[in-house]
Amino acid sequence: MTLRVNGADHRLAVEPRVSLLDALRERLHLTGTKKGCDHGECGACTVLLDGQRAKSCLTLAVMQDEAEITTVEGLADGDTPHPMQAAFIRRDAFQCGFCTPGQIMSAIGMLRERSRPSDAEIREGMSGNLCRCSAYPNIVAAIRDVAHGRGGPGDETDERDGERR
Repeated sequence: MTLRVNGADHRLAVEPRVSLLDALRERLHLTGTKKGCDHGECGACTVLLDGQRAKSCLTLAVMQDEAEITTVEGLADGDTPHPMQAAFIRRDAFQCGFCTPGQIMSAIGMLRERSRPSDAEIREGMSGNLCRCSAYPNIVAAIRDVAHGRGGPGDETDERDGERR
């Protein structure tokens, strides 16, 4: 089979029971996608499949033969981080960082579903992604920044009121 990951084709021979998560981590060595619960409950393994967020631990690799798969490794444009990555850094929307790739991928997918969500809609939309460090307020702020066109590299938005400086 061929997996198209981050714009590149990868020929793989995998058993039908191999999850997309295991194919990404163990066969393609893309370890940004994390194995958390391995039951689809934590969201650490979230990737984009044809632009839609999906939990790769619940997805069979063989079922993605024609899909465009995007992992956290495929977001940056060279040395320029994706706006969501930049917003997470700027808002300090992580502590240990384990859940961060899944949070970022889910946030990007969610904003494709809802372009300008309220904070309540962000919390609801991200409810499938858990953070053991409880960085939720900063995660919501980072997503809000991107949803409202803020949070990219060099953006000096005031964290208290959202006004650009």
